[in-house]
Amino acid sequence: MKGHNNKKKQILELVRDLGIVTTAEMRSHGIHHEYLRQLRAEGKLVRLGRGRYMLPDAEVTANHGMALAAKAIPKSVMCLLSALRFHEIGTQAPHEVWIAIDRKAARPRVEYPKLRVMRFSGKALSEGIEKHTVEGVSVKVYSPAKTVADCFKYRNKVGLDVALEALRDVIRNRRCTTDELWQYAKVCRVTNTVRPYMEAIV
Repeated sequence: MKGHNNKKKQILELVRDLGIVTTAEMRSHGIHHEYLRQLRAEGKLVRLGRGRYMLPDAEVTANHGMALAAKAIPKSVMCLLSALRFHEIGTQAPHEVWIAIDRKAARPRVEYPKLRVMRFSGKALSEGIEKHTVEGVSVKVYSPAKTVADCFKYRNKVGLDVALEALRDVIRNRRCTTDELWQYAKVCRVTNTVRPYMEAIV
C-alpha cells in the first residue's frame, strides 16, 4: 500500500512541475497508467483527452489549448491564427488550435483540443520558432514576423484582410523590424505579394 501511495505522490509532484503530464511520461518514470486512472477517480487529476492529465485546480490560461496541443504533439509549432492570438496581434480569436507539422508527419490523433493542421516543410517549418512556457508546458510558436509572412502565404486559408491587419499591427506597434518581415517573406516566398503592402504602410 505504501508503494502505491508513493507512486501517486510522485505523479502529483510531476504534474505540479510539468503542468500537464502524459501516460508516456509516466511510463518513462516507471509508473503504470493505472495510477493515473485511480487519481482521476479520486478527483485528484483531470483527464484532458487521450493520455493527458492535469490538476483539477490548475490555472487555465487563454492559451490552454496551445499547451494541450504542444503536449500531445511535441514537434508541432503554433502558427497562423493561434500564433497571432498568442502574440496579441490583430483581433483574431480562433476556435481551433492552428499547428504546423512536417509535410511527411502522420496526422495527429487528438480529440481535444480541436486542431487545424497545416503542413510546412524546409525553412518554412524550421525557421522563426520561439519557445515559451504556457501552464508549465514548453510551447513552440512562430515569431511575429514569421507569422505575418505565413499569413500572406496562406492568405487563401486565413483571409487577406487578416494578413493585412497583422502586418499593420506589427509595424505600428514595433513588434518586429521591416528587415525581419522581409527575411521571412523570402523564406515563405511571398516577397512579391508583401512588397506593395509594406511600401504602403511604411
